[in-house]
Amino acid sequence: MSVVVIGLNHRTVPLELLERMTIDTAHLPKALDDLTSRPNVSEAVVLSTCNRTEVYIVAERFHGAFHDVRQFLAEQSFLPPERFADHLYVHYDTECVRHLFEVTAGLDSAVVGEAEILGQVRGAWETSRTEGCAATGLDLLFRTALEVGKRARSETAIGRHVASVSSAAVAMAGEHLGSLVGRSILVLGAGDMGEGMVRSLVASGVADVRIANRTWERSEELAGRLGGRSVRLADLTDSLAEVDLLLTSTGASSLMLEHGDLARVMSARAGRPLLVVDVAVPRDVDPSSADLPGVTLLDMDDLRRFADAGVEARRGEIASVRPLLDDAVQRYTDRSSAREVAPLVGALHDYGEDVRTAELERLAGRLATLDDRQREAVEALTRGIVGKLLHGPTVALKDAAGTPKGERLADALRQLHGL
Repeated sequence: MSVVVIGLNHRTVPLELLERMTIDTAHLPKALDDLTSRPNVSEAVVLSTCNRTEVYIVAERFHGAFHDVRQFLAEQSFLPPERFADHLYVHYDTECVRHLFEVTAGLDSAVVGEAEILGQVRGAWETSRTEGCAATGLDLLFRTALEVGKRARSETAIGRHVASVSSAAVAMAGEHLGSLVGRSILVLGAGDMGEGMVRSLVASGVADVRIANRTWERSEELAGRLGGRSVRLADLTDSLAEVDLLLTSTGASSLMLEHGDLARVMSARAGRPLLVVDVAVPRDVDPSSADLPGVTLLDMDDLRRFADAGVEARRGEIASVRPLLDDAVQRYTDRSSAREVAPLVGALHDYGEDVRTAELERLAGRLATLDDRQREAVEALTRGIVGKLLHGPTVALKDAAGTPKGERLADALRQLHGL
């Protein structure tokens, strides 16, 4: 069995395709059940964010599992496999481990070092565990990955400066408008991303922050806790006629604002321009709205370009994370290999003990005249012989664990002794 990741992200596909591949959180339990019911997938975690859709699996057979996951993604996205197959990346075993560690450390994000990915990875793993789709094969991997992500941010400077998608979106909006102070701003979406935006706005000194959400109680709670005022979704277009900036990041699977909605908004603004920053994937705002006079529409592609402009200054921080990741990958490999080989070593020693006791029972009649001291001597002698015989194979198996040689030795032991 192998641990494999198959996916695509903001570097491998255009936004138009990435948003089609997104798997909504509400549909994740059913999707996981579907995925693990396929013949070559025994465990699975699906990580779907604004930057990526990745499927982590324990594969019974690599090529069969790849086909299963590709077909799964096709069915989830309602796209033929040939539309996205060339964009997929595949990493297995050690490279899969390294990739996930890079993801949790924030090295693979559009905003390098962003902290939001830790919660997203944890949520994906916990959902899979709740659905019974992640067990021993993936639990150690994801538990270790979250530890690595925390260490990267506590032991290096990777998480300093603009270190979240939400704060980067606010910073990008501020750069376009010159300053956010004195502006009226509407945040659409009150989830983790929306909350991060509100926090950044309030910290920047913005006084007029409005919050709209599909659930009114959530927008009320967020406004009361962080500051600002909630806006009912039914009043969204009226509020848009008044503000200078819309920041949107809902988890909706369809558009929240159509071209016609924004056209009506702009006609009510008497020529005042409107900046829209849409960092939702799938997008909340119809991309064609960018053609409307007075509308400046920025999305995740623009955010990546904005974030990339600041990456060069952080090369040293990225480099400082690499040794930590190398060490973590080696430690994980050692722990994983030891866990994998332990049942086989135990089975080998059980086999030796079964043979020993069976032979003593077969010769019980001949040994019947032995006194207690002599019986103890025979017991010690036979245990010692079995231990000596199994010592060499045990050491060789442990030393080669996690390598192709180790797999060959393990297969040979299973076949020779029927383990």
